[in-house]
Amino acid sequence: MLKKWMAVSAITMLLVSGCSKSETDEDLKDEKSGAPEQAVDANEEGMPSPLTGLQDNREEPRRSFAVMINNHPNARPQSGLDKADIVYEMLAEGEVTRFLAIYESEQPQIVGPVRSARDYYIELAKAYDSIFIAHGNSPEAKKLLDQGYVDSLNGLYYDGTLFERVSFRKAPHNSYITFDHIKEGALEKGYDMEIAPSPHLFLTKEEAGQIDGQQATAVSIEYSTKNPFFNVTYQYDESLEKYKRASNDELTVDNDSGDPVLLSNVFIIETPHQVVDGDGRRDIDLSSGGRGYLLQRGRMSEVNWINKEGRILPVIDGKEQGLVQGKTWINVVPADPGLESSIVIDNATTN
Repeated sequence: MLKKWMAVSAITMLLVSGCSKSETDEDLKDEKSGAPEQAVDANEEGMPSPLTGLQDNREEPRRSFAVMINNHPNARPQSGLDKADIVYEMLAEGEVTRFLAIYESEQPQIVGPVRSARDYYIELAKAYDSIFIAHGNSPEAKKLLDQGYVDSLNGLYYDGTLFERVSFRKAPHNSYITFDHIKEGALEKGYDMEIAPSPHLFLTKEEAGQIDGQQATAVSIEYSTKNPFFNVTYQYDESLEKYKRASNDELTVDNDSGDPVLLSNVFIIETPHQVVDGDGRRDIDLSSGGRGYLLQRGRMSEVNWINKEGRILPVIDGKEQGLVQGKTWINVVPADPGLESSIVIDNATTN
């Protein structure tokens, strides 16, 4: 099925141990209903988190917030990525990816570095009723933010107050925000903090133990043949029943704690990308649907993806596929060259 093969042994060992074209400078200037029925284990008590399916002892609904996080090599390791319930990874200008990290079940003390908005990230944030956090914006994103398309906090207007510049990194890789400042900004702007996002569809623990598919213990994603800094590798840790992630052979960990990002689901989709201006900004089609791969429990299934009320979801024969309870990472790659050319599988079994 996959035609291309490359060596991933070195990064496999790194992940198991666990323990270009550059961005434009413009960012410094302009820096529900129909929710699926949940499969909850009968012996579990409490309310499951809507975005992880894990049991939660919260006493009231909780608003999610979605943060644009910098993925430039000078911004790594980031803070707070390990606590995100869902992360979307997509290209911005050039061959540089950025993250939209969505938080609901956990509220990290600090998140960043925060980067500027693009319109397609805003569309995804709205699908989760999130408060959108960014520092700067493209012209298309500015139009959406100015018209109140989503509740938002923009570092352009809170630089040095809600958003803080750290001394150990240089701009534009040094803007951070704390959760206390998010709450402060939301209160100042009158945002409702008790709008819980509608839940995803999750598998029971028994169903998760029966997942089938092609063995895929290590999977790499090539975003660029010229710039390896944004290429990704996922390694399945059988002892944890989680995936670890690396960028350019560097394990993705939290800058403050050193804890690795641990994922229950990795969802990789292809969709048309089009450069729309001289600065290299893109239009990414997140509506039409298409092909994808879903990685769960060391296995990979061929699926299709659909946009359902703004969210990117896996389906087979038109039926939505349940997620393993836990955190999810969604990689969006260009349809040209497509999945087969962008993804490499290593079936070596590791523990």
